[in-house]
This record gives sequence, C-alpha cells and structure tokens, in this order.
Amino acid sequence: MWKRQAEMTENTLPGPADEPALVCAEASFAHAFHYWRGTSGHRYLHSVYSLIGCPALPQVNYILVRRGQDGTREPLAFGQTKGDANSLNLAHLRHQGAKLGANEVHIHLLAETPETRDSVEADLAGAHSYRLTAHAA
Repeated sequence: MWKRQAEMTENTLPGPADEPALVCAEASFAHAFHYWRGTSGHRYLHSVYSLIGCPALPQVNYILVRRGQDGTREPLAFGQTKGDANSLNLAHLRHQGAKLGANEVHIHLLAETPETRDSVEADLAGAHSYRLTAHAA
C-alpha cells in the first residue's frame, strides 16, 4: 500500500530547519515533499497533504503545519499515529489539526518500527520546540 519514497538523508551539515524537497521536476509536484531537520542534523523527508486531502494512514510520524499565504510553514505539533485502524488515525489527525489551526499534514513514512518512530518524533520535536513554545506564549 505505502511505498518507500526515498531514504532518510543522514546529512549532518548545518542548514535550514525546514526546506522544500525538490524530488520531481514537474511543476505539479513542487510542494508535494518537504524536509524537516531534527536536532541530530538528520533531514527527514515528508509527504505534504492538505488537512482535508490527507489519506487514511497507517502508523507514521506526522507534523501538523500551518502554511501561510506567503508560503511559510509553521509546525504546530509533532506526533505519530498509533492505531491499527487507518481511518481512525486520519480522524485523529484531522481533529487535532482543526483544533490547532493546521492546514497541512506532513507525513514521514520511512520510520517502520515503533522505536524508530519514537526517535524521529523526539529528534524533530526537539529541533522545533522553540517554535512551539513561542507559538503557545
């Protein structure tokens, strides 16, 4: 059902905390993927969906994001779906996203085990916790 779209980049060079991933030259795919960098320096590739257009999901990492009219992206919450029912995972994401004012869901499909998903979530949340704290204040 879900295909492995790319491998996690283990690039630890300093760089932006979030950046578009240009994986396809076609204009229709310009914003379909996005990298988010964790505290470790790893970049994690995410598939980007609108909150309403997001498909039912297996157990994955996600970032609920508010995308501004100017194209900037503000992470609102980091987490992972944990249910066995894909449709319930989607319902949870949409409910949480609506409460926070998110309009995008960024999905990281490459963490295949619960331990790896925990690690990815902690790495990303740690790198962006200053944004979440500032947003809550």
